[in-house]
Amino acid sequence: MKAHAMNTGMLAVNTAAPTQWSRKPGLDLIRAIAIGWVMLYHASIMGLIADPDRWFLSFGWMGVDLFFVLSGYLIASQLFRPFARGQSPDYRQFFSRRLLRTLPAYTVLLAIYFLAPAIRERASIQPFWQFLTFTENLLIDVDRRTAFSQVWSLCVEEQFYLIFPIAVVLLAAQPSARKTITAIVSVLALGIVVRGYLWLGHVSSEAFDPTGTPGALSYMKLIYYPTWSRLDGLLAGISIAAVEIFRPSWWRKMTWRPNILLALGSLGIGASMLWFGEQISTLYPTMFAFPLLSWSIAALVAGASDGRSLIGRYNVPGAKALATGAYSLYLSHKIAFHLVAPAGDGSPDWLHLGLALSLALAFGAVLYWCVERPFLRLRDRLDWGCYSGKVVAVAAAINCSAAAPARGGEASTTDVAICRSGTVQ
Repeated sequence: MKAHAMNTGMLAVNTAAPTQWSRKPGLDLIRAIAIGWVMLYHASIMGLIADPDRWFLSFGWMGVDLFFVLSGYLIASQLFRPFARGQSPDYRQFFSRRLLRTLPAYTVLLAIYFLAPAIRERASIQPFWQFLTFTENLLIDVDRRTAFSQVWSLCVEEQFYLIFPIAVVLLAAQPSARKTITAIVSVLALGIVVRGYLWLGHVSSEAFDPTGTPGALSYMKLIYYPTWSRLDGLLAGISIAAVEIFRPSWWRKMTWRPNILLALGSLGIGASMLWFGEQISTLYPTMFAFPLLSWSIAALVAGASDGRSLIGRYNVPGAKALATGAYSLYLSHKIAFHLVAPAGDGSPDWLHLGLALSLALAFGAVLYWCVERPFLRLRDRLDWGCYSGKVVAVAAAINCSAAAPARGGEASTTDVAICRSGTVQ
């Protein structure tokens, strides 16, 4: 009877594919806002929006920080959840998922930029090898405007995908809340110090003069683009993921009033905009407004992830579609804008802007459905194969352990073969 019960339990093991996290409307809306803000910001730079309409759009670069916080939150969640179940992350699966997520669409756009230079938004472009190695953000030539420059943020994220799993392995060797909090605070403080030193020593018009005027080119090269200066958003996303997974009681208290988090996050973003004043900022905003912006966005993400919040409760029409195609849109929209932008000294107008956005959406849709989506489906199929193989192996082990008692204490040759093959018959 005992053996029968164990066999029955084995047959009841769930072999269904792991369900994808259900989409959260609030996070979809934030991602949609991020890509929309970035696209309109680039449209203003490329002469598609008139000067009087640009104040809010001049902060569209903050849309990238929205992406950074979301990436930190979602990627950290993927690596943290196995630990919460008493397991270790499958790092091989993690890296394969990341490669299938980012490389196919990126490779297609990279080929277009280098094989069809006539349609790219700028004549000059960084060397091909920098795009292959995802080092464009560290070596970018700010003295000239280059094409495909939006890839700098993808470089930051790809470097993050390599470094963060190593940090997780090191922290998991002897896990403790104190060690984790120390690591987070240390990285946060290091970013503040590095930005302050670079601004004072290399950006200010007068070396080590806090009241100096920042140089635009040196600011972009040393502070805006490099990974070492832009970890705040990723770090904030990682932090809220850690709280949600490892301290659920803290998370419940923190999100008990999710709309308050939305309000605080929105106020913090507004305060960051006022403090920065403009993209090329003075010393103290450069040091401290980046963390303020990132942690404000983290509050927004935490509130939006809760289904009770104002933006987490409802599906805003179009938000899911924009969020789903955000990566393809981010890669391809500048080409569309270039093809439609007024020639020479032509004045921007709503017609050109509407055509540019429509063409960008069309390009993004083609890239998503023809390139990105097929590889995402392949990734999901590979995930199912890996998952089902593990379930079958566990079921086989249960079956083998039950076989010996059922037959008087000895497992048969067939039982051993089943165990070794990892199959259940």
